Amino acid sequence: MRIDAGQHMRMDQRMKLAPRMIQSMEILQLGAQALEARIEQELTSNPTLELNEAGLELEDLEAEREQVERDATEGERELVLTDQKTDSGSGEDFERLSNISEEYGESWSDNTYETSESYHPARDTGERDAKLDAMANTASRPQSLADQLLSQWVMVESTPHLRAAGDYLIGFIDDDGYIRTEWKQVVDQTPTGVDRDLLLTALTSLQRTLEPVGLAARDLQECLLLQINAREKALLQEGEQADFKLERRLVTEHLKDIEMNRLPKIAKDEGVDVEEIKRAIANLRQFDPRPGRSLVSESPQTITPDAIVEYDESLDRYVARLAGDRMPQLHINTNYIKMSRDPNTDRKTRNFVGNNLRNARWLIDAIQQRQHTLMRVIHVVLEAQREFFDLGPQHLRPLPMTLVADQLGLHVATVSRAVAEKYIQTPRGIFPLRMFFSGGTETQAGDAMSWTAVQAKLEEVIKNEDKSNPLNDDELVEKLKEQGIEIARRTVAKYRKQLDIPPARQRREY
Repeated sequence: MRIDAGQHMRMDQRMKLAPRMIQSMEILQLGAQALEARIEQELTSNPTLELNEAGLELEDLEAEREQVERDATEGERELVLTDQKTDSGSGEDFERLSNISEEYGESWSDNTYETSESYHPARDTGERDAKLDAMANTASRPQSLADQLLSQWVMVESTPHLRAAGDYLIGFIDDDGYIRTEWKQVVDQTPTGVDRDLLLTALTSLQRTLEPVGLAARDLQECLLLQINAREKALLQEGEQADFKLERRLVTEHLKDIEMNRLPKIAKDEGVDVEEIKRAIANLRQFDPRPGRSLVSESPQTITPDAIVEYDESLDRYVARLAGDRMPQLHINTNYIKMSRDPNTDRKTRNFVGNNLRNARWLIDAIQQRQHTLMRVIHVVLEAQREFFDLGPQHLRPLPMTLVADQLGLHVATVSRAVAEKYIQTPRGIFPLRMFFSGGTETQAGDAMSWTAVQAKLEEVIKNEDKSNPLNDDELVEKLKEQGIEIARRTVAKYRKQLDIPPARQRREY
């Protein structure tokens, strides 16, 4: 094997992305809530950024803009993406692009300093600090389910050995309130200091004492039976009649039949009519199949629209505006600009302030560019999807992103980032912006129809079917064909599952 050195020439294509461009792409793809969080993070870490809460005039800042932007070009570090076909080492560069937030963190320049050496000028204006107020008003982390159950269990009178067994079992309870781990595995993993012979006793004690009733069950059947027994006992103590024999039989013998909606079979097996079975099932619906969820604090997903669409009667068209009432308005503190240019300021301080001024200016510019690009894309959507806004989801038309990109003179990746995680508020409700960019098919009449519109039509057909004799997937195919929509049976089944619509057998009403 011979090793020698040589010189070679090679032509390849490279795309160079400066940190400023990378940040612009990152900001563009953030949704409204994520952007608010990013702004809060920057306000905390960058002392030169401030909220424009008092509607400050920004003319003075614009006068300084040239100087700040000149400074911004110094210290930019280019990201080089080579052609993967010609350079085997380019994978690291692409990975770096996909992890931009981790790569750059809070600083976007090469001039970084250790935290212990950083200089943070104090600002004592005598007023309340909005950043500190925001952090002080942040909600505390909710208590976990295990912690809540342990706090209940500690109040139950028991021996030390039984308490230890109960503590061990609580560790297996999931957020639904079940111990879904195989019991043999639970026993085999018993640690030193916990008596295996007390595990079943501890399980019974947990099921009897923990609230809400049904916790620590090992399956749905056990969970429902625990709740039936507790309800029956409570009614008897109050002197009321309690007869849950049929409900108990349904849980122990017919859970699968209930799932498959086989009510006539259940009625025949139990020797009662279907109406009585329906009443018993209605009683079972009063019980909670996932009792642990009532103790798990789940914050509901809130959707913040990025833009608001309204109908303008005078123009006879739909118009959009940014929903900017929640978005913090940023500006740069002019005192820091003066400090960065003051020759009496020491070099380390000037460098620190200069880095933060560049980051602040880049962030403000990236947000402005995001808003501008987003509005351009939304205007194209309003023009292309007029029938949707007038008539509803069934009239949504196919709109490829490539078509929008060509129309706006943008790269398709830019359009994709612009619509990612964005929502618009319309007279018909709040919709994800990406919904308007689905593919589609052509009806027998030659009209273009998006896949979302096909799903809406399928949902309408099922909604209007005879509930005593619901349509199966083959019949749904024929119904859609009668309305000019020709799709395969497997597509109908796929869309039905996506819409969370059960098959015909389970939709039947007796």
